[in-house]
Amino acid sequence: MSDHYDVRGTGPVLLIIPGGAGHPMGLENPTALLSEHFTVVTYDPLGLAHGQLGKPVEEQRVEWWSEGAARVLEEVLPEGDSAYVFGTSAGAVAALDLASRHPGRLRHVVAHEPPVMAVLPDAERQRAMFTEVRDTYRARGVEAASAHMTAGLEERPLTQQELDKESGAAAQPPSSTDELETPMGISLTRVLVPFTSYVPDLTTLSALSPRLTVGMGIDSTGQLLHRTGTFLARRTGSAARQFPGGHLGLLTHPVEFAARLRETLVPVG
Repeated sequence: MSDHYDVRGTGPVLLIIPGGAGHPMGLENPTALLSEHFTVVTYDPLGLAHGQLGKPVEEQRVEWWSEGAARVLEEVLPEGDSAYVFGTSAGAVAALDLASRHPGRLRHVVAHEPPVMAVLPDAERQRAMFTEVRDTYRARGVEAASAHMTAGLEERPLTQQELDKESGAAAQPPSSTDELETPMGISLTRVLVPFTSYVPDLTTLSALSPRLTVGMGIDSTGQLLHRTGTFLARRTGSAARQFPGGHLGLLTHPVEFAARLRETLVPVG
């Protein structure tokens, strides 16, 4: 088995687990900034940035990503050392599972907007929403699925304009090949449902709470994943911290986000 990752910088190890299908696209700026202070190890669980895009991918399991991340840490960590870990979205779910399974190798974990619906009182309804997003993609394509996802994350009904998009000429089902040709297709069909169905080990995470921070985007206030993060922090006794931007804050606000992450992991003063 070959695990795919990139390393840059010097200093204590910071493992980054990207969201979506785990493709590290768009992370060049924040990793460059963080590599001034850390040895940044960017994990690519499906190897999509390492020649595997377009190849067959089965439905993913959270533990596959977390155990892969643990193997990467075994390769890069000096004997007896521990790592900082940052995961966002699906990567944050994997980071939580990694913390549950291998707490001894982790110094501090920041899980940014993990879609762990199981912590919510309306978990069943929200899991059904994500299943509908996947099914919408397979029936009517990426634009319709994105509209459903946006409405679901913002916890509002679809607008008439979004409904019209679904019935427009552009709405057509992707082929089985299409599903594998983009990280978005893989994310919607192979990652979204199993990762949003993941049930975190709240007992173990509660024991780790001094070393766990749940991050939520400032611009996500009032939305599903901000609510999910609040419940997760409350149920584990972990710190909850606001990060710049929304769900994609690492990409849209790389400078501010990297600075907030650094001070969260290594407090000043």
